Amino acid sequence: MTDLSQPAATERPAFTHAQVRSIIIGVLLAILMGALDQTIISVALPVLSAELGGFAWLAWVVSGYLVAVAVITPIYGKLGDLYGRRLMLSVSIGIFLVASVLCALSTSMAMLVVGRVLQGLGGGGLISISQGIIADVVSPRERGRYQGYVSGTYAVASVAGPLLGGVLTHYLSWRWVFWINLPLGLAAFLVSRRALAALSPPRVERRIDYLGALLLSVGLTALLVGITRIGQGVAWDETRNLALFGGALAVLAVFLRQQALAAEPILPLYLFRIPTVVLCCGILFIAFAQVVSLSVLIPLRLQMLTGSGADGAALQLVPLTLAIPLGAYTGGQLMARTGRFRPLQRIGAAIVPFGIAGLGLLGPERYLLSGVLMVAIGVGIGLQFPTALVAVQSAVARRDIGVATATAAFSRSLGAAISVAVLTAMLLSALQASAPHLAGTVGGGEMMKDLVSGALARLSGDERLQVAAAVSQSFSHIFFISAALSCCSFLFAWRLPDTVLAGPGGR
Repeated sequence: MTDLSQPAATERPAFTHAQVRSIIIGVLLAILMGALDQTIISVALPVLSAELGGFAWLAWVVSGYLVAVAVITPIYGKLGDLYGRRLMLSVSIGIFLVASVLCALSTSMAMLVVGRVLQGLGGGGLISISQGIIADVVSPRERGRYQGYVSGTYAVASVAGPLLGGVLTHYLSWRWVFWINLPLGLAAFLVSRRALAALSPPRVERRIDYLGALLLSVGLTALLVGITRIGQGVAWDETRNLALFGGALAVLAVFLRQQALAAEPILPLYLFRIPTVVLCCGILFIAFAQVVSLSVLIPLRLQMLTGSGADGAALQLVPLTLAIPLGAYTGGQLMARTGRFRPLQRIGAAIVPFGIAGLGLLGPERYLLSGVLMVAIGVGIGLQFPTALVAVQSAVARRDIGVATATAAFSRSLGAAISVAVLTAMLLSALQASAPHLAGTVGGGEMMKDLVSGALARLSGDERLQVAAAVSQSFSHIFFISAALSCCSFLFAWRLPDTVLAGPGGR
């Protein structure tokens, strides 16, 4: 495979070490806020759903955010090319903070979902623009080393997020997982504005494909609403569901046609003629789907079956959330030294399926062994993150780095959004089907609410054992399905070309 990053390297503006360090610090603050928001809310989901009375909306608290991120991320890539990434990072931080206030003040699940969608419109720029900025100032091989700093930031968010979310939810209120964004966001805004002043905005006139963004938004929304309705007990072939799925396929087909004809497509189809881009976007799709799904399923299973509070659920997630940035840091350092990403991708992709399947075989009370498995899963997933992103950036021409980075981020966000909707819908249906002693005539969402509220402990001995076994089996099925999905990453990694990344000056 031809390394298209080689000629592009000479076009990169020269920055002093002090300038690069200042830029990276500003970028890391924005990444910290975005990463912290993804981890801090996971343990609060059952509590806030019970308080606001809408377990059936649980998937949309996560999916609403992720769908918005998926749709807006490619637009940020275009706007960053046009107006400069410094300005667009500031805009995304501002939107994110306004949405955080709306979430904190929510009085219903519908209001919270609206706030989360708006938060996603801001959050879509925090990480994707930051990754684009790193690509602007360092060479492909050096990006692996700087991913170590990014991984360290994720490590802080991974450890502090669940713990802070659990403590705030337990001792104050779930609303504080949103209020905490205000001081963090203000600091990120002020520091990043100053640090990124060295980045001059590109003077490139490009049109934005608003029609493509609208079509993508409508198509994905219709698809995910249909999936969520199935989880709420509606038959898949119910008239409205068929209309949603049919409409989603039609709109997404028009979207693909629009991308082929648009002068500046929001999701350029020519990028998908590059094997490395296709395969690495698939790897990111699956890897991030696993991260978000496990972050929801693991604490939810613990709270439903053991009666553990939000703080206890947060502690069980720590091995996973800490191991992911550890794997990313290790992968980034090894990639910087060797200039190769394919071996790291293969190792990471081979580890994950076994770890997830192991979680499906264990009960939530097996804390030590579950922790070991989560460390293995986290390291395996972490190895794939920086290597896949840098591989995508190095496989395209210099002029396409911004849109390629946005496309990788889009794939990541789309995988997370679809996986949460699909797996949560499957879990709701499985609970309703496998635990009739508790379900009665209620749906899976109501059953989840009852179990988180301690309904299992109030049952008689035999009935409690039967319901617990049924619920545990439902979660095991979901974990096995997730493990099967992760096997696809290994197939993608096996087909990756063995490319050597360019170093400083195009070496």
